[in-house]
Amino acid sequence: MDISEIILYQLKMKMKHPFTTSFGTEQDRDFLLVEVKDASGRSGWGEGVASERPLYSEEFTQQSWMMLEQFLIPEAMKQEISHPNDLQHTFKPYKGNYMAKSALEGAMWDLYAKQQEKSLSSMLGGTKKQIEVGISLGIEENIEELLANIREKVAEGYKRIKIKIKPGKDVDVVREVRKHFPDIPLMVDANSAYTLDDIDTLKALDTFHLMMIEQPLAADDILDHATLQKEIETPVCLDESIHSYEDARKAIALGSCKIINLKIGRVGGLTESKRIHDLCEQAGIPLWCGGMLESGVGRAHNIAIASLANFTLPGDTASSSRYWEKDIINPEVVAEDGVLTVNDAPGIGYKVLKDEVEKHTIRKKQFKK
Repeated sequence: MDISEIILYQLKMKMKHPFTTSFGTEQDRDFLLVEVKDASGRSGWGEGVASERPLYSEEFTQQSWMMLEQFLIPEAMKQEISHPNDLQHTFKPYKGNYMAKSALEGAMWDLYAKQQEKSLSSMLGGTKKQIEVGISLGIEENIEELLANIREKVAEGYKRIKIKIKPGKDVDVVREVRKHFPDIPLMVDANSAYTLDDIDTLKALDTFHLMMIEQPLAADDILDHATLQKEIETPVCLDESIHSYEDARKAIALGSCKIINLKIGRVGGLTESKRIHDLCEQAGIPLWCGGMLESGVGRAHNIAIASLANFTLPGDTASSSRYWEKDIINPEVVAEDGVLTVNDAPGIGYKVLKDEVEKHTIRKKQFKK
């Protein structure tokens, strides 16, 4: 791939609105970008989706920076990379740090696709030209605010509504939503907020005909989710529990879920994402692509992976304008009537606006061969 330079950026961008989950509230998004350049001057871009604090997983922005700066980028610069898949072998000695690995691997995939003059979607084996998307809505103190948000997003045509829940804001909230919106495709996301002691609460959600309940139990659990799935009718969807092909294989074998939410950063990159896709397709487990409050760079990668055939459920890749006053790509990601068109231009298919990147950059480091 003839890599000549890698540039690591740390950005801080303010989202339009605070986003609240069972973990807490986030509005200032602190994240990383990786730019990989070849000798011909082409650039590939990847996004590090870890947050400022280790609440979703053990990874956080400063840790990802350190991992990339001290280990992953120097290791990649020493190698002759002929294909992005090569990085799985290069990174194998380094434990965990999936989001850091994914950021660099994603930039390599974007550059590789541009070198082949093909879209990232086609390089991954994507077949879909359009992708249905849903919207993820955070926890609101006031139920009227949540209902107004749902009403707005249904009018915009989003194909599925996801609402966050936590103990004390679960059954009553869903009942109220269903009273006003009896027929919309609706799911809930617990972000690991419950245990098997809460099984009666989780069973009570069966009456609302939800598409799924996402990650109700501990983030590192597969076994208890299997127990739960046998006790409830609502399909369990695993998110935080799945970090690899092996995690997915074991969850499927145990019957821990009926659906998997695949996040590129959580599983270490596009190469592992494709392996998990192929496994789930063979096992009859539908996928959807989750979101991590990404900028346009991360959204573009999400669109590419979601173009694969077994991503059969609406994902979380909403329009850029849902989160940002101005995104760092052109054109911005736009969902029209709940549908995204897969860009067929080379690489991720979007131009990264360097001026916008620099405007939000709080730290930057260059690595040259």
